[in-house]
Amino acid sequence: MMATLCDDSKLDILQMDGYGDIHHSICIDSGVRDPSISQEVAKLLELKAKLGDEPAKKFDLKCPKGTRDYNPIQMAIREGVFNTIIKCFKRHGAETIDTPVFELKATLTGKYGEDAKLIYDLKDQGGELLSLRYDLTVPFARYLAMNKINAIKRYHIAKVYRRDNPAMTRGRFREFYQCDFDIAGQYDPMLPDAECVKIVVEILSQLEIGDYKIRVNHRKLLDGMFAACGVPEDKFRTICSAVDKLDKTFWADVRAEMIDEKGLDPQAADKIGFFVKFSGGLDVIEELLKDASLATQKEAVEGLQEMKLLLQYCEMYKIADKVVFDLSLARGLDYYTGVIYEACLQGYTHQPTSPASGQEEESVTVGSVAGGGRYDNLVGMFDAKGKKVPCVGVSIGIERIFAIMEHKALATNLKIRTTETEVYVVSAQKNLVEHRLRLCQELWDADIKTEQSYKKNPKPLDQFQYCESNGIPLSVIIGQSEIENNEVTLKNTLTRVERKVSRDALVQEIKKELAQLKSQ
Repeated sequence: MMATLCDDSKLDILQMDGYGDIHHSICIDSGVRDPSISQEVAKLLELKAKLGDEPAKKFDLKCPKGTRDYNPIQMAIREGVFNTIIKCFKRHGAETIDTPVFELKATLTGKYGEDAKLIYDLKDQGGELLSLRYDLTVPFARYLAMNKINAIKRYHIAKVYRRDNPAMTRGRFREFYQCDFDIAGQYDPMLPDAECVKIVVEILSQLEIGDYKIRVNHRKLLDGMFAACGVPEDKFRTICSAVDKLDKTFWADVRAEMIDEKGLDPQAADKIGFFVKFSGGLDVIEELLKDASLATQKEAVEGLQEMKLLLQYCEMYKIADKVVFDLSLARGLDYYTGVIYEACLQGYTHQPTSPASGQEEESVTVGSVAGGGRYDNLVGMFDAKGKKVPCVGVSIGIERIFAIMEHKALATNLKIRTTETEVYVVSAQKNLVEHRLRLCQELWDADIKTEQSYKKNPKPLDQFQYCESNGIPLSVIIGQSEIENNEVTLKNTLTRVERKVSRDALVQEIKKELAQLKSQ
């Protein structure tokens, strides 16, 4: 509130509310004028005119394109998938690290080939040109070079960002998680590479998301094949990017791109078309080793020999039935130097029907759910002396797996718990809140996941219904008789069996009951 002098020599009382609006009250007689006060009033009135009386404009409440929120049920599914993946990584001896969500733009430049256009660049922040990370592999290589690390087996689960055209129903986003497992260090050929393939098999099999195949190839073999087909060396990477599209489009389209956009000789393109049809196992490798044009290319022979060794190791790991050598697999990222692989679902049925119904099953195609390969030169790009640290790794396409798991839960009406509460403390009568609090305190101190009602006198029926609807396995019931006898009633929510338990033995009995439920 402030007082000002009006032109009619009366004191005008002005009030300004918290939103900048000015309200006049009554004028009171005054015999004095103060020009400075009048000036301040004029400024306030000018401010009011600028602010105006219009209400705040409405805006569209939504997530940015290519992003989404996750409700508790979806988060429960995600946590379950993450736990399965992390257990697998740890089972293979990996440790974890973390890196910033953004990197210097120079760190990411020149590492992704044609996909570099998908990198999110940030505005200049105090003299540093920054970009959101595109994947976890390049930051990992920078981490190794910066910290002079020569050998490590690490996993990293974090969000990455790509300015792509999202297809959210197929698990394709602009902001998404990657789950990476990498082995860095100088080791014998194909031993780390085969373990990475083994890890993919373990994870996809444990998640039970459908039939899948892991396609494998070798960058040296690809380069040797391109050379044998007459592709100029300076076009290897661009032609490789075109071949990488064969899993998404037809050969005629890829051939047209090679010739019309990349400037490749049509005869060279036709020779590539002959080779990219090769797919199978060790027998295909043996057939290609006898090819006269490939035999003249040193890199092609080395790549075929390493692929043969990889498939032999896969047989020893008992995963050969999941692995297919595929000469059309290219993976367009520039930093790959050796083995490359990609896991693809064969299709996931999310609305199962019986054969007798005569209806065909509907299948959801989500494409690649894991990929990776060897990148021996990437760390050397960040080292002042160009010191190389050989690396091989795999990235699990977690968002596409989530899309499958959500379909699965929806189709089967699967009841998914969103909390881990083990015990619910129930008061059978009124005015027992103090006893409930003491019980909760005792159970929390014993590391038992416990809840209670936030009402002083909740209805018993409401409390039991809460247990059933949230899947809480046990309830501890306390009433006046239990207090007098220094005991509680322990109830199994599923079977509704109740039994009396001494307060002194409560924690022990609850843990015993929970152990039995877990074993069942």
